[in-house]
Amino acid sequence: MNISQEKIDNLNAIVKINIDPADYQPRVDKAIKDHAKKAKIPGFRPGMVPASHIKRMYGKSILVDEINNMLSDTLNKYLEDEQLEVLGQPLPKTEDAKEYNWDFADTFEFNYEVGLAPEFNIGFSPSDKLTQYIIKVDEDTLASRIKNIRRSYGKMTNPDVSADDDVLYAELVQLSPDGSVFEDGISNTASVRLDQIKDEAIKQSLIGLKKDDVITLDIQKAFDNDAPKVAGLLKIDEETAADLRSDFRLTVKNVNRLEESDLNQEFFDKLFGEGTVTTEAEFREKITGELEAMMVQDAERKLQNDIYKYGLDKVQFELPDDFLKRWLKATNEKLTAEELAGGYKDFAQNLKWTLIENKIIKENNIDIKYEDVFELAKVRLGQQFKMYSPQALDDEQLGQYTVQYLQNKDNASKIFEEVKALRVFDFIKSVITLEPKEILFTEFNKLGE
Repeated sequence: MNISQEKIDNLNAIVKINIDPADYQPRVDKAIKDHAKKAKIPGFRPGMVPASHIKRMYGKSILVDEINNMLSDTLNKYLEDEQLEVLGQPLPKTEDAKEYNWDFADTFEFNYEVGLAPEFNIGFSPSDKLTQYIIKVDEDTLASRIKNIRRSYGKMTNPDVSADDDVLYAELVQLSPDGSVFEDGISNTASVRLDQIKDEAIKQSLIGLKKDDVITLDIQKAFDNDAPKVAGLLKIDEETAADLRSDFRLTVKNVNRLEESDLNQEFFDKLFGEGTVTTEAEFREKITGELEAMMVQDAERKLQNDIYKYGLDKVQFELPDDFLKRWLKATNEKLTAEELAGGYKDFAQNLKWTLIENKIIKENNIDIKYEDVFELAKVRLGQQFKMYSPQALDDEQLGQYTVQYLQNKDNASKIFEEVKALRVFDFIKSVITLEPKEILFTEFNKLGE
């Protein structure tokens, strides 16, 4: 057997494999004998079918299977022995394929296209500078949070007239272009939250309404063409909601208002435990601290995203784009040319970052242990349970759930990749210069990604 590599350029190569009869005959003979021992053919006792009979009946298919197995084994071993870092998977060059008799005397030649990982240097240093935001709570954000908390512990009332932030329990009926009720049209009774109305003029038209009042509502304009929101209100699918152009008749059935809880000791005790907070000033300080703790996570996500973008811009290298596009198409036959063209840029960026990650890990001997994966999985599961239950799991129970969770290979792989990403971000942060900058939450939100 002969295997060789023909380098086209720094990113592309052809691997050629030549297989002679002497290479494959022993494997084929063994496969035929194994088949003969297991075959159940009329006229022969089990295990007594002559190998020659098996060869006449199934010889070609056995030969094809064994050649394919040899190709896979040989190619993988060659890439490993030569320490070739390939992208995607080798692709057979079908245009070079030859016709064979498959008569146990052929000499086979197969050519594979290979996309090679590029050579590049990382070069992060203290001269690389990024902003590390320290988010502070502004008065508007604090007031909004306090209002939501007070309403969560408040009581429901039914005022006569609607006001800002009320909820209208109303009947919604589809109208024809002439303003009449659309026969067999869409209708539903739902809660319309005024604080979710995007159009200010429409919002004002919903303030001051009483029970049984009727108005005409441009529902798409009211919710800024938010198809999921419209679909939820009307109990229709999102595709129908996106195409909907009708006005609706809104008939008020009831006005609901959630009154804010008083800032008293009973309220403080419900929130924080008995006697923990005793004054409004302490309450505001406590909520501010909780908000800023959550905003630390927002700032960290922003920093990670900035590092990602900065790293892709700083570490420049090319990919074997033509090969990768062929590989993507070969491994996903349903992928259209438009989808490939539209999605390739994101795919290439993610692949570049993966190569940068792997190089950082290799060059800096960053070791990811099972304990690291276990602890992060435990944190993520704890966060999920907290979303659905106010009662926290004890550490032993959470540990048992974590063990079960990581027994699933997909789950384990997902958490491993997250740990890997975090370790790489931590390394980069330790090398570059981070310039702290305080910023109000409202201003931080304007920064975008």
